[in-house]
Amino acid sequence: MKAKRDIKTMSYISTHSSEILSQINKTHNPVYITQKGEAKAVLLDTESYEKMREAITLLKVLSFGEKDIRDGNISTQDDFFAELYSAVEK
Repeated sequence: MKAKRDIKTMSYISTHSSEILSQINKTHNPVYITQKGEAKAVLLDTESYEKMREAITLLKVLSFGEKDIRDGNISTQDDFFAELYSAVEK
């Protein structure tokens, strides 16, 4: 949370929804929504949300690769492409 303007109550969101959406789309900063003094949700612009999902997907792929390396599940580049070409030719 970078600034107090990025933390809003449910009632504020209800009465200022257009303003909040404009702010989110302009700044690309998330807005944290509170209810009874506790953070309950986060509003994001769609571009930031998609970028976040892509980053998470990439991190998952990297973690799978790291696990394969730790488990010794590796092969040479030549072996990999030989298997790939063999599978494609079937």
